[in-house]
Amino acid sequence: MDETGKNLICGLCNKPLKLVKTEFKYMDSNFHHDLLTCESCGQVYIPYELVKTRIRQVETELEDK
Repeated sequence: MDETGKNLICGLCNKPLKLVKTEFKYMDSNFHHDLLTCESCGQVYIPYELVKTRIRQVETELEDK
């Protein structure tokens, strides 16, 4: 389910996305977040709110180092 409460389906596999702990790597740093992922092909759905807030915050902190 996405942030609107809708079940999301993979556009490639036509299978439901499942919540999976996902690792991000950026500028030699790693962080984790639970994201909707296709178990078949590995595509990850990154909600806009996450990009706008958390990922942007991490990006800014890492670039300031």
